[in-house]
Amino acid sequence: MALLDSDRYARQIKLPQIGATGQERLAGSTVLIAGAGGLGSLSALYLAAAGVGHLIICDHDHVEISNLNRQLLHAETFLGKPKVVSAADRLGQLNASIRITPAQVRLDHGNIDRFLEGVTLVVDGCDNYQTRQVINRACLRHHLPWVFGGVQGFDGMISSFVPGTTACFECIIPDPATKPGTHSPDNGILGASAGMIASIQAMEAVKLLLDIGTPLANRLIRISGLDMRITTTRLTPNPDCRACSPTQQKIKETQR
Repeated sequence: MALLDSDRYARQIKLPQIGATGQERLAGSTVLIAGAGGLGSLSALYLAAAGVGHLIICDHDHVEISNLNRQLLHAETFLGKPKVVSAADRLGQLNASIRITPAQVRLDHGNIDRFLEGVTLVVDGCDNYQTRQVINRACLRHHLPWVFGGVQGFDGMISSFVPGTTACFECIIPDPATKPGTHSPDNGILGASAGMIASIQAMEAVKLLLDIGTPLANRLIRISGLDMRITTTRLTPNPDCRACSPTQQKIKETQR
């Protein structure tokens, strides 16, 4: 590890759970961040600062003034420009020693696989059920862990999904009409709510990349910001899940 990098990451290298070996492992990791909004922009900042070697940022949208109360990766100078361009510029200023790949695209079932080549882990920065379903199905196919997060108002939720080990996203949120933890442009949100969840997402990502600590596997945490109440729900796989159940997997194999 170069001296400059050793200085940059000195405070986390001191942690026995990370050390120089863990830092090298972070440097060799590739994380896809799906969305450069409130969650994705802040988790991207923390992962870039931590020294994750390659960040792929996927987002189809442009920076708007209404984004800036929570999407702290962006600035007024990038209003009207693609979020991924803004993200690449800001992250490059923060840490020029890592690789940033911006992709101005809306992830869907037809294109996500090409962005997952060489990826170690996915971080969810989406605001809709459909894209999370795309991520869930793709991560199941590629056996990739991913970190889910959702925010609305003063509240948020987070969990980590590890194919073959945990329940999947569609086990716990099977119906698009029930999509808790998401928000639409018409719903209010405090910027700190996104920051709260994005910080935990970045923590979860580092833990999963380094195989340290106890990830939020088969646990869903809900945080109520107004009264600072934290609720943990134990998750179990749904035997009838349309995405990950053995029955569904057999049906898919038969249809190939």
